[in-house]
This record gives sequence, C-alpha cells and structure tokens, in this order.
Amino acid sequence: MDTILVVNAGSSSVKFQIFAVDGDGRLERRIKGQVDGIGSRPRLRATNAAGEQLADRVFPIENVRDVPAALRVAGDWLRDERRITPLAVGHRVVHGGPDYDRPVLVDHDVVTRLECYSVLAPLHQPHNLAPIRTLLTNFPDLPQVACFDTAFHRAHGDLADHYAIPLRLHEEGVRRYGFHGLSYEYIAKTLPGIAPEIASGRVIVAHLGSGASMCALLGGRSIESTMGFTALDGLPMGTRPGQIDPGVILYLMAVKGIPAADVQNLLYRDCGLKGLSGISNDMRELQNSTDPKAQFALDYFVYRAALNAGMLAAALQGVDAFVFTAGIGENSESIRARIAERLGWLGIALDPAANARHAQQISRPGTMPVYVVPTDEELMIAQHTLSLLWNRHPSTQTKKRAS
Repeated sequence: MDTILVVNAGSSSVKFQIFAVDGDGRLERRIKGQVDGIGSRPRLRATNAAGEQLADRVFPIENVRDVPAALRVAGDWLRDERRITPLAVGHRVVHGGPDYDRPVLVDHDVVTRLECYSVLAPLHQPHNLAPIRTLLTNFPDLPQVACFDTAFHRAHGDLADHYAIPLRLHEEGVRRYGFHGLSYEYIAKTLPGIAPEIASGRVIVAHLGSGASMCALLGGRSIESTMGFTALDGLPMGTRPGQIDPGVILYLMAVKGIPAADVQNLLYRDCGLKGLSGISNDMRELQNSTDPKAQFALDYFVYRAALNAGMLAAALQGVDAFVFTAGIGENSESIRARIAERLGWLGIALDPAANARHAQQISRPGTMPVYVVPTDEELMIAQHTLSLLWNRHPSTQTKKRAS
C-alpha cells in the first residue's frame, strides 16, 4: 500500500496522519495519531479512520525528551507494527517568508533558509523544522515536502501586502504574510461542493481556535487576512494578543526595561485570553467559569472578531457568505451566536436550532448564508505532497490527479 505521512510538530507534541494512495491518486485517511507530553509525560496515541484505538502507550521521560525522539517513536511504531513505509512526508511549516509562495521539496538548503524565519514564528517554526532535519539526516532519500501557512495569502495585492514603512524594508521581507493558509485553502476548495452559488463570490472565513484569524476570500482566493508579518496580529488568541499598538512594545522595552526576549515570551505565551482572564487560554474553561474576568475575555474575543469581520467586509466591498471553522468555530455554538449577533448589520441571523446541532448551514432562511465547515489542513498537506512527488517522479504508477 502506497502511503503519504503528514507531520505537524509543535513544542510538546508531534501529530501525524497516514493517507493511503490508490491507483487513481485518491487519498484515504488511514491513521491519525500523536506523541504528546514530550519531555514530561510522553504518550503515543493513534486511531484508525473509524476512530478505533490502535495504540495508547506511555514512555519514560528520558526516552522522549525532544521532537526528534518523538518522531522516532512514531516512526518505529508505524514501520515495525503497522508495516508502513511512506512514499513521502509532508510537513506543516508556519512561515515561508518571501521566498516560498507554494509547497516545496525540502533539502538542506531549504531548511537553512526556513530557519531564518524562526524569529517570526518562535512557537512554531523551530519545531516544524526539527523533524525535517531528523529525516534528512536519517533518511536522506525520503522525499519531504514543506507546506506553508503563508503560501495561500501570497497572491495578495500590494495594498494588502504592504505596511506604511520604507519600501526597502518591504523588499527585505517585512510585509503582511497572513497565516492559517492551509486551512483557508481547504475551505476555498471545499465550498464549491457545499454552496456553489457563493463559492465564487465574497466570503469571510473565521478560523477560530487557540490560534485565530480571519480571511477574505474573493473567487476562492485570499485577498486580505487579519494576520500580518507574524502570527501575533489580528484577533486575540489563546495566549497571543492580536492587534496591538507597536508603541506598547516600545514602552515595555524602553520604559519598563524588559529585554526583547522577555517581551517576545510575553506576547506569545502570556497574552490573549490567558492574559485577559488570568485564568486560562482554553475557551471551554472560560465559558464554564463564573469569574467576571473570564466573561470579559470572552466579550473581548467576540468584539474583536466582529470588528475584524467589518474590516474584511470593506476589503471585499460586501459579503455573500460567512464560514466558521477550526476548534472554536466548529464546536462553540455560543461564540458563533455572539459573533453573528454583532454582525446583524451584514444581514447575518442564525437559526438557533441549526446552530445548536452544529449543522452545516446555520443561518435563517432569507438571510446571509452562514456555514460551519470543518477544516482539514492535513489533507491539504497530503495533496500537495503527492502532487510534488508526481512532478519529481512522473513515471511512477500513481500519477493521476489527486482528489
């Protein structure tokens, strides 16, 4: 069985999925798993496509102290117990910088260039690259593909792409990249099958999770996003502040005397819902809390989401549909309802019953269509990986278009 391995590595976990490839190039998810608790309580868990448990085992801390060790645990299990040797590996890489506007086959030179962007995505980029380096060293002939969260937004026009700074800085790469591109790309490709009458129109997509952003789609292409140079911008997130006056950063460093590294840590780890509430970065915990600060954090999140939707509506010069996706967007009927209520001026009105049962379309008849569409970044990565594999080896037996 030909397979594609998809890897999404973070600081404390390595998530992986296995997709089978049939003779017509169709992809079928076979295994979904992760090694989490890296360096603390390492645990391998995996299920099949039906959600049935395939593995659940713990390991001594000294055996899984870092991401490469976690990748080795997952790889050994896949190879030795599942008899899986993938054709190629696809990786989520958060930042592609100005160099990469599409997925790319990885070599040591590519990794070196991508390491330069670690400062722009310190929570993600170093961990995204760690398994790539490990596989390059241990399996140099195994094709690897880097798929970038920034790539889908690289078609932005100049007005959306620039900051009001000297052009030389823009030319050096200081520009608005946008993130969560793999998620938005999946939604853009899925919408024609859900609502063909609006898929080619003006759509706002809200990717709401621990990391949160929104995107304006016009004809299935990204024309504006709430995130910019880094994944700190736009909406408030679990631990990131979203939009913030740059003067605040200057104040913290120049007046408060906080070192740059500590300011970076504050912005990435101690702000957002966590900072506002002083309780948690988890939306579920905040919704279950009776603490007024938790309620304020939720109010702030909803308020800022509605403000940013207004900005994207202006970029689109009108809106034909609205889509919720990602963890909060797909699962929190109350957050969806509260955001929709603030966007009534756009013609949005939810059907409470449809919203409560997480229906695909949750808007009332005769109002702007609002959809809940589960995202699938891993499938996008697998598709890109397979496409680049064909381009590299056009004589392989599996060479028809991916579905």
